Amino acid sequence: MKANRLVGAAARTVVAVLSMIAAAQDSFAQSAAEFYRGKRLNLISSSAVGGGYDQYARLLARHMGRHIPGEPAIIVQNMVGAEGIKAANYLYAGAARDGSVFGGVSRNIGLVSLYEPGNTAIQFDARKFVWLGSPQQEVGLAIISTRTGLRSLDDLRQREATASSTARNAPTSIYPRMLNALHGTRFKVIEGYDGSPASLLAFERGEVEAYVSGGLSAATLARMEPWLKSGIAKAVLQMGMARGPQFPDVPTAIEAMTTPEHKRLFEIVFTDQTMGRPFLLPPGVPADRIAALRAAFDATMRDAAFRAEAKAQKMEIEPIGGAAINALLDRVYSSPPAVIARIRELVK
Repeated sequence: MKANRLVGAAARTVVAVLSMIAAAQDSFAQSAAEFYRGKRLNLISSSAVGGGYDQYARLLARHMGRHIPGEPAIIVQNMVGAEGIKAANYLYAGAARDGSVFGGVSRNIGLVSLYEPGNTAIQFDARKFVWLGSPQQEVGLAIISTRTGLRSLDDLRQREATASSTARNAPTSIYPRMLNALHGTRFKVIEGYDGSPASLLAFERGEVEAYVSGGLSAATLARMEPWLKSGIAKAVLQMGMARGPQFPDVPTAIEAMTTPEHKRLFEIVFTDQTMGRPFLLPPGVPADRIAALRAAFDATMRDAAFRAEAKAQKMEIEPIGGAAINALLDRVYSSPPAVIARIRELVK
């Protein structure tokens, strides 16, 4: 009798497993419209609520569903940790691969594996994500506190200046270290702040003397503008491929470099900036759903209601497509070994 019960239990287990496999096969066999109709998509945001990345994620969630076949609802879930690595690890290995989960991640996720190949906390290959695109191509800003006697870029070469950051692998830490090595500045980065709002608050309170932003979201710019207008802060460099429209007279870090080699190193590192505020899918999502979501993302970028809301919130829209991001990362990771070694040395 005991043997019969064991056989019966084993048979039921096999039937249950086969049923789950069949259900999964049915799910993957559905058309994109059939799959998404009545669904709720989860958008994992690696940013804290109120940060620039989260602002773009919530804006996208309010509009993108209309452009996906079946018009599913999109719900934002925040997963903060390790400057976006926690969310990226989940999206790479833990999230469903059926197109029901996608993410808005920190732009440093694209190059963090290049910078830190031995970091066991990084459990993803950025090139294997399916990138949907970014609504913005980013330009950051280096500001200094004039209350401390700092007035110019030259002053940053003459004495040490503290700057706030979230983590060592964040642009707010990487960019100052590169400026120190290639441009002779003397930033001392204080890490551990919980997001860009906290880093900016540290500057406002006088806890630090500088802030080198990775980007200029509407929220970040709104915090900086009163300081810049009153003169208690001054912008000395822009961190991006080209000058942003808000600060046409402030040079980029690339323009400030004196040699072609140094300019090239910054151009590679500023791949992050071109990626802006990126959104992605886990690897292994069915091709028709990838196509549907990439098309929906691109259509959202052109959507009049989406753009109107972005304008009302002073959020810039200068999109780049997902295929272009995947191609960009492939080119960067294929750079000559000596160039990659030099970048790793600079950002470590």
